[in-house]
Amino acid sequence: MAKKIVAYLGPPSSYTHQAALEDFKEDEFLLEPRMTIKDVFEAVQSSEVSYGVVPFENSTNGSVVSTLDLFADRQSQYPDIYVHGEAYLDVHHYLLGYDSIKPSRSQPHPDKPADASIPIPMSESESRSTTPTPSTPHPSGPRTEPLTDLSHVQRIYSHPQAFGQCEAFLSTYLRGVDRQEVSSTSKAAQIVSEDRTRTSAAISSKVAAGVHGLDVLAKGIEDRDDNTTRFFFLRRGPRGPDARNLTGNDVGVLAGQKFKTLLVFTVNHLSAGALADALTVFKRCDLNLTSIYSRPSRVRPWHYIFFVEFERGESDGGRLNEAMRMLQGVTEGCRWYGSWRDRGVRSDGVQ
Repeated sequence: MAKKIVAYLGPPSSYTHQAALEDFKEDEFLLEPRMTIKDVFEAVQSSEVSYGVVPFENSTNGSVVSTLDLFADRQSQYPDIYVHGEAYLDVHHYLLGYDSIKPSRSQPHPDKPADASIPIPMSESESRSTTPTPSTPHPSGPRTEPLTDLSHVQRIYSHPQAFGQCEAFLSTYLRGVDRQEVSSTSKAAQIVSEDRTRTSAAISSKVAAGVHGLDVLAKGIEDRDDNTTRFFFLRRGPRGPDARNLTGNDVGVLAGQKFKTLLVFTVNHLSAGALADALTVFKRCDLNLTSIYSRPSRVRPWHYIFFVEFERGESDGGRLNEAMRMLQGVTEGCRWYGSWRDRGVRSDGVQ
């Protein structure tokens, strides 16, 4: 029997690849990388693959904008895609590159301006490893220090999300160094491995260091040690909330299990209280909202598409259907993107 194909945001060794491996075992599924998140959506919509895995949001840096824009589906390119499940991955970033070039601090690297070769000094308090806490969410310095001299680094490659998750380290040790955004952290490592000048670095994973033969210049450079990314499993399937769409490992789920649902809607921005009317529906149906995002609709300036997630119990399908019915009366349009088993743990420790 042929293995089902799972498309993920690659190249291999990306965080999305690592998340996919947790649920789609290679003895049962064939995992295939795609270069962009859009490529994953297209592969699922066309039935080229059975599943897709994409990053959705990060606990430190928020939503993945490119994923939200694809869920907005402004041109109705992905009418059959829905969310089949989710996965959480602890993300610990590494600065990867080459540590063989170590110009003297008094002798600038020939390809760099003189002032760029001198590391930015830190105060004593900045040099300490500092972990954010609820009472001090923005400590004075990064959580870690470089393992080697970084004065030769002229460019840093990574995904925009990774840059946002490592701001304290970058602004302390690599302030002013050119940042190049690429499609994934593993792509960044691949680019750096091909850099013959050996003057670039990548924010990527420990796994990518081994795959691409790069040195670890610093480890654990994320701003928070609880840095976590949530991934969605995509599938082509039903278009309504009555369908049951659980992941394969959800068979035999216990009573009382929580589920999440994703809805996308627009409202009349010229009608006072239109957004409030839509959100009130969830209160009336006793559905607990857990997040809300917005993106421009691109229909006209300052008109937005709203994305909401909410919790519900296994037996709360009736309330979901009632909410959908009520939303039809207070929104310009509403789309259900699936319900799936909640695998997250809230900050209060409740699963």
